[in-house]
Amino acid sequence: MSRSPSIGIVGATGAVGVEVIHCLEQRHFALSSLRLFASPRSAGKTLSYAGRPLTIEALDDKSLAGIDIAIFSAGGATSRTYAPPAAKAGTIVIDNSSAFRMDPQVPLVVPEINPEAMFRHHGIIANPNCVTIIAAVPLWPLHQVNPIQRIVMTSYQSASGAGAAAMAELEASTRAYLAGEAYTPKVLPHPYAFNLFSHNAKVDPVSLYNEEETKVMQEMRKIFALPQLRVAATCVRVPVLRAHSIALNVEFERPMTAVQARALLAATPGVKVVDDAARNYFPMPIDASGQDDVLAGRIRSDLSDPSGRSLALFVCGDQLLKGAALNAVQIAEALMARRG
Repeated sequence: MSRSPSIGIVGATGAVGVEVIHCLEQRHFALSSLRLFASPRSAGKTLSYAGRPLTIEALDDKSLAGIDIAIFSAGGATSRTYAPPAAKAGTIVIDNSSAFRMDPQVPLVVPEINPEAMFRHHGIIANPNCVTIIAAVPLWPLHQVNPIQRIVMTSYQSASGAGAAAMAELEASTRAYLAGEAYTPKVLPHPYAFNLFSHNAKVDPVSLYNEEETKVMQEMRKIFALPQLRVAATCVRVPVLRAHSIALNVEFERPMTAVQARALLAATPGVKVVDDAARNYFPMPIDASGQDDVLAGRIRSDLSDPSGRSLALFVCGDQLLKGAALNAVQIAEALMARRG
């Protein structure tokens, strides 16, 4: 692979795919060529990159021949079909779906946490779930200083996590609600405007956790390399257009104060502390939207734990950026930096 690789984006017309294009452009990624792939219904349309139009191609078995790095953002079924043969042919696949995340042969990478894992790949590198990334980035520096024993989290997930169609449904249903008109949900299972509901992933009948919650718990253990880490997650869909929020309650091995945690987070690349108690100003999705950093605040001791080993905090991150597209592009950048 050259220092200026050829890049392919699979699922280029989706919400994450579009953000991948923007990230490559805004970060001046040193690529030699860029090709965009999507379903046949999008073939022939164009998207802009660096001021020039690129024609979208229909994805088929031969599309990725000669591509150095392919970033997949088209769902698990597409990844399972096209990623393995592409990797076998020499393309490095960075996959945004859940298809390979828990495969022991596939590294699950957040560059701020476990960058060395990506260099042990066998052709496929997995991007974690968006909630996992947004929670893990601010928790990792705390864990490095004082090992985490237990995490209890509740996510407040925006429409962007369910794709462009869900974002459009939130807008349309909100307009209908304000106009006093009936609206039948088409993308999500429940009314979305002025409502929230348990994440729309399938619920396991035995554990009663939904698939989104299970993903987050399993992925945190894999990224932190702590298979026995105690993690409990509750994932909720909220009527926010973009950016996820997460309430975290974290138990550490030893006592840790809010002052210590705040100082550690303030010094962490990729994290911005927003913690102004005097103004009651803390992380909000409206501020996190369009931002690369994860916002962290409401950092306080858990008064229910007299040992002083537990903290509560609230974080927000752009699901389409650090939660998906940006993380994938950062992986590609790190691969190129190693080659350089």
